[in-house]
Amino acid sequence: MKIRSGIGSCLILALFAVGAASASPNEEKKTATMAPDDKAMMEAMQKAGTPGEAHKKLEPFVGTFDTKVTMWMKPGAPPQESTGTSEAKWIMGNRYVEERFEGQVMGQPFSGLGYTGFDNVKKEYFGTWMDSMSTGMMTQTGKADAGNSMSFTGSMADPMTGKVQTYRSKVTITDNDHHTMEMWGPGPDGKNMKMMEIVYTRRK
Repeated sequence: MKIRSGIGSCLILALFAVGAASASPNEEKKTATMAPDDKAMMEAMQKAGTPGEAHKKLEPFVGTFDTKVTMWMKPGAPPQESTGTSEAKWIMGNRYVEERFEGQVMGQPFSGLGYTGFDNVKKEYFGTWMDSMSTGMMTQTGKADAGNSMSFTGSMADPMTGKVQTYRSKVTITDNDHHTMEMWGPGPDGKNMKMMEIVYTRRK
């Protein structure tokens, strides 16, 4: 019950914060009479929920892109190449980028769904990924590097061992129409290797 009460209080304050942003003068007077703790919480919620400059850095990922996918199954083996399409859009008032991917992996139809955003409270980027070749979800957190790239560290369960494995990825923005995602993780021998590269080219 305490957990539900806490969530309910946060939701009510969040809705109150949204309403306060467009309040009339009379309503603003009522806001001014709030208890100090409630007012501070409302201000914190407003700050945490407002998109900023960090969110704007995700803008190059929004749009429809043709993709070239290269996958390495083990060191020294020839890579597998395929093509696909990525459609990404802002959702929830430019707070998150939703990506829907369609393509092929190992000759089989493949669909993926991912979300990327920036957490104003934790001061970090985050991402999630789900697809049609798994029943789990990959999660990752990261930061913007110097220049036009972002580095992430994520985890997901390895279907071969059942254990959670750590992966690294990097997204490099060449320009507004081109960006590349690279991923590294443990290979069959347990050593880290480059596993995937996706080159995105904006469709004109």
